[in-house]
Amino acid sequence: MTKVTAIIVAAGEGRRFGSAKQFALLKGRPVLDRSLAGFEAHPEVDEIVLVLRDEEGGVEYRKRYGKVSAVVRGGARRQDSVARGLEGVHCRPADIVLVHDGVRPLVGREVISRVIAKARESGAAIPAVPVDDTIKETAAGTVVRTLERHGLQRVQTPQGFVREVLEQALQEAREEGFYGTDEAALVERTGHPVAVVEGDPRNIKITSLSDLKIAEAFLED
Repeated sequence: MTKVTAIIVAAGEGRRFGSAKQFALLKGRPVLDRSLAGFEAHPEVDEIVLVLRDEEGGVEYRKRYGKVSAVVRGGARRQDSVARGLEGVHCRPADIVLVHDGVRPLVGREVISRVIAKARESGAAIPAVPVDDTIKETAAGTVVRTLERHGLQRVQTPQGFVREVLEQALQEAREEGFYGTDEAALVERTGHPVAVVEGDPRNIKITSLSDLKIAEAFLED
């Protein structure tokens, strides 16, 4: 059976949020702790590599979460942080690596399971939910065109990859000086297909104070 390692990326400074949002309290518990807990409790996840702005506090996380095998310092940008996290992973080329935003505290077991299963099958998988709003492309304050909503999806994490697929994508991007908005974008550039599985509308990313309120409402539901 393939091993599954989760890289939890929580190295952001939270400039737009006003502070490091991964440490903001969500109903009395830090956002990052809620994110970690979902992977700690998942029976298919073997280990967790946590990426922080610095390693301070890493010992405490390893004490509280038995699956946290390493805490590494993040890089200048998210992609650099993921690369550093991957360096801390001890698994075979064919094993599965999940990459998750530390500020997605409501990820459910079912989403994690679907991503793992599809990544094992296809080598790369992401969770996504359909776009409900009308999406328009704009330029200089004017609408250029209205995009066909059918087929558009909002991508979430965790994103899952066979290790060698993710490593190749990161290496090619580094050599070419390319930075993507997510790991799947890097894999797509290599020509490797990325499968899509059903996400969860509750699996939101905390980027603003209003997102915290929405997450609180989900927890109370």
